[in-house]
Amino acid sequence: MHSEALWQGKRHKWIICGRDTGKPQKIIDTNQYMVRTDRRLLILEPGGIELFSAMLACALDWAPIHEITDLFASHQDPDIISSLGLWDQALPKARLHAPWLWEGFIRHFGMSHIEYVALPDEGGVLELDGVNLQLIPAHYMHSSGNFNVYDPELKILMSGDIGASLEPGQPPLFVENFKEHTRYMELFHKRWMPSNTAKNDWVSRVRRLDIKYMAPQHGRIFKGDDVGRFLDWLEQLEVGSALRTANR
Repeated sequence: MHSEALWQGKRHKWIICGRDTGKPQKIIDTNQYMVRTDRRLLILEPGGIELFSAMLACALDWAPIHEITDLFASHQDPDIISSLGLWDQALPKARLHAPWLWEGFIRHFGMSHIEYVALPDEGGVLELDGVNLQLIPAHYMHSSGNFNVYDPELKILMSGDIGASLEPGQPPLFVENFKEHTRYMELFHKRWMPSNTAKNDWVSRVRRLDIKYMAPQHGRIFKGDDVGRFLDWLEQLEVGSALRTANR
């Protein structure tokens, strides 16, 4: 699994783990992100059970195991957090930050030791060794209880499935040609995003943030003007395509 530090602040850095050439072929590719401070490591979207060993090795490249203190799951999907039962054995003193709505469901992945920190619908702040990360509501944007993570210091939005793309092979980390890139995003957003009302609500909320980088859980990362181009593109996109198909 490839890993590298993408962004560096005074007290913390963001690291990506992904582009795993060793994963089973029929499993969707995922980006895992980590926030590293002097004494703690937070793993955002730890991933599926099949990726656990590679992801644990990746995390240990950046922190000793006793400093891997926090996990974050934006929602309940297996590619987000089905590895929980194995993390529960490896990190019995860690905390999992995840939507309150999904606690009873996420615990089916196995959770006897890790503390579940239930996130309220309005969001809040995840404090990590003096670094404050904002939890931005993204409900009904793929999942009925869903959050993004915003870093106001480095101006990064970890957007989960929003902005995701399904692209074959091992694409570069960053979007290089936005117009060309939309063909890898369109189906995903039309089908996996159910509500135009929720979509427009999210776009309005996110436009109020100062974002330099938007980092989704699948595919390439947006930077600079491409963040605004994505919001414009998503705003005009009609989502919920399965309803139109079912009602023909």
